Amino acid sequence: MASADLREELTCPICLSTYTQHVTLRCGHNFCQGCIGSVWDSQEGSAVYTCPECRAEFQERPALQRNLTLCNIVERFLSTQPEQAETVIFCTYCDSSVPAAKTCLLCDASLCDKHLKQHSKPEEHVLTEPTASLKNRKCPVQKEILKCYCTEDAACICVSCCVFGEHSGHQVETLNEASEKKEKLRNILEKLTSVREETEKRAQSLQEHKREAQEKAAGLTDRVTALIRYNREQLEVLEKRVLSKITRWEEQVSLRVSDLIQQLEIKKDKLSKKMLQIEALCNITDPLTGLQGHESDNADFCDAEEGDNEDREREDNMVHSVGDLDEVLIPLTSQRLTDIVTDLKAKSGFYVQEALNILLDVNTAANNVSVSGDLKTASWSERDQLRPNTPERFEFFQVLSTRSFSSGQHYWEVEISDSGIRGVGISYPSIEREGRQSLIGNNKKSWCLCMWHNNHAVIHDSIETEIYPESPLQRLVIYLDYEAGRLSFYQLCDPIRHLHTVTATFTEPLHAVFYVRNNG
Repeated sequence: MASADLREELTCPICLSTYTQHVTLRCGHNFCQGCIGSVWDSQEGSAVYTCPECRAEFQERPALQRNLTLCNIVERFLSTQPEQAETVIFCTYCDSSVPAAKTCLLCDASLCDKHLKQHSKPEEHVLTEPTASLKNRKCPVQKEILKCYCTEDAACICVSCCVFGEHSGHQVETLNEASEKKEKLRNILEKLTSVREETEKRAQSLQEHKREAQEKAAGLTDRVTALIRYNREQLEVLEKRVLSKITRWEEQVSLRVSDLIQQLEIKKDKLSKKMLQIEALCNITDPLTGLQGHESDNADFCDAEEGDNEDREREDNMVHSVGDLDEVLIPLTSQRLTDIVTDLKAKSGFYVQEALNILLDVNTAANNVSVSGDLKTASWSERDQLRPNTPERFEFFQVLSTRSFSSGQHYWEVEISDSGIRGVGISYPSIEREGRQSLIGNNKKSWCLCMWHNNHAVIHDSIETEIYPESPLQRLVIYLDYEAGRLSFYQLCDPIRHLHTVTATFTEPLHAVFYVRNNG
């Protein structure tokens, strides 16, 4: 009995439950911190704050203080309570321990089935489930049954308090109505909890996306920096090479021109001597001597004229050779610069764009080509795949991609085995499907990089251009710029190495094409 009385003393008058985070007001009454906080939240904007127990008024919202003594009492009380089912309530009127069926809040008595039949049932008698906490069911002021709920003070009250008591004029609801609202609030709380959890998941997902973006940006920064550094080195090498060629050309021209100048100086001296001889002949008074000297001078003069014509021709050739440097060296330099810039643009484009997800078209795969279930791997097969013979199917070794490209810039990555014969490239869909002329590179409608043994070549229209990679090709990048008519092959390593670029004017949509043979 003492335990029950103590429980009543440790019960919050607002929520009618044992105190949790209990606080004490200046008037001496105790409440759960959350309960009194809710009451005063509802009183925000009014002139005063009141105590739900004694109606003491406070001009300002009081600071809540923990009741440490009461806190210790509640903790010790709860620790002594056995963890068992709810205490059985017995009939008040039976001599023996007969369980009660109902409790009458008006009579403050619990009734078994027998006494319940004898109990009067006017409206003021309120029957509830058996309970020992009758004090919590009655108004501490009017000692009447709590039937209403004051929404302004967030307190359970009796009818008298509602009509002429301290809660007169307040917004009041029945306990059932308030309970239903609480149930709605619980439903709303559950929904809000679900929304909050979903919001947290989305926030976590966005944080993960942000982290991935930061990592990707950091990787992209490192690779672009490496590419810029590599191309800067290439430009420096090109500058040194061009300047060295210009210097050598200047030295060669200077030597040749100096030699010509020396020869002209010698010729000028000879001409000066000859002019003196002629002047001397002109001054001779003897006709015979003057004529004899004149004949020999005429012959020498004719020879000098012929030699002078040859010298002029050599000088003209020298002048023309000076102009040839601009016509040859500058275009070559410009082309190399264009290649470097295009190469840089293509390489950097690999990391700004996303690599394409290329899928293989089984309807085009030859019956000696095995295609994986995810449509991403093609391999040579000794066993006939027994696919139906259709017009779009290749006779030998090849398969096209499902996707085609008729504009824009695109790239895809390919992993390659180190055995067999392998080929990767692009093809028009109008490529033939039977005979040797259908193999990629053997016609004008396809371009490919073919690999066999230690040989590597880019092939188009049966014309091979050999390439010499620095290391075995395990991963490739194929870069297509449709409008520019460029198809580039790169070795995917660090840094990326440019293998070869094909230029063409594309007139049809293009498919990625793959060639596998002899365990490729």
